[in-house]
Amino acid sequence: MKKSRLEAFSDGVIAIIITIMVLEIKVPEGESLHTLKPLIPKFISYVLSFIYVGIYWNNHHHLLYAVKKVSGKMLWANLNFLFWLSLFPVSTGWMGENHFSLWPVIIYGAVLFMVAVSFTILVIAIKKTEGEGSLVVQAIGTDQKGKVSLLLYLLGIALSFINTWLGVAIYFIVACIWFIPDKRIEKAMAHEGLIDEDDIC
Repeated sequence: MKKSRLEAFSDGVIAIIITIMVLEIKVPEGESLHTLKPLIPKFISYVLSFIYVGIYWNNHHHLLYAVKKVSGKMLWANLNFLFWLSLFPVSTGWMGENHFSLWPVIIYGAVLFMVAVSFTILVIAIKKTEGEGSLVVQAIGTDQKGKVSLLLYLLGIALSFINTWLGVAIYFIVACIWFIPDKRIEKAMAHEGLIDEDDIC
């Protein structure tokens, strides 16, 4: 399978996920601004999830930028990643519908954690497919930021038992950490002279 087909399929699934999330926000009944108030928790949860999906879309793009071949392990790892990512709409809707109460926030954090784990598995599958001397392996390295993120998700879940907004705050902090797309792979390719610095996006 060509890399472009894997990217196109993933982009399509991610676009559908975003569409489903926004459809969870129902049109308010009435024309006054007061009718928008019940939508605030849903909107906040939607914005947070939209940012996360955008982050994963960006990093998925950058991850596949230097991939030269696609293996069966990569395909299944990518499907695993998309499966957990597809749980964003239901966890987002549940959290917003219940005004960030305990179990919806914890389940949301669990989904965040599993998406991060599945993305890590995808990275490992790509590393094994590309080989030890590949640019992907050199650029990603030990992926300290990814490991820290996993620990922060667990911390957010634990803090949610004390106060759910503490958990949400941790989830937001992790999103801030990853907000700028990971450009390690493009920088490694530019260092090797395979692309121009201007091509790094």
